[in-house]
Amino acid sequence: MLEHKGYRGHVEFDAEAGIFHGEIVDTRDMITFQGKSVNEIKKAFRNSIEDYLEFCAERGEEPDKPFSGRLMVRLSSELHRRLYIEAREQGKSLNQLIAEKIDRAS
Repeated sequence: MLEHKGYRGHVEFDAEAGIFHGEIVDTRDMITFQGKSVNEIKKAFRNSIEDYLEFCAERGEEPDKPFSGRLMVRLSSELHRRLYIEAREQGKSLNQLIAEKIDRAS
């Protein structure tokens, strides 16, 4: 994973074409980059982010930021109740309990 200004990029190598290609993974906007070497892909990654930020500024738009960590989840009332009780029994917040469960499952 590459990282620049809080944005992260995933890179793959296309052996047939002989190039690295990548995509910024933590935004809803599609930002891609490519290069023929490790140095080129790193530079293209940074340049793509800088170009994206400049493009947004020129248009007067806020760039899509990396995910905030906030997630709305809908649960059945019974599951919500069970998780709430479990969190209280463990002396944790409901958010903390759910985050720990998701982390263990992933």
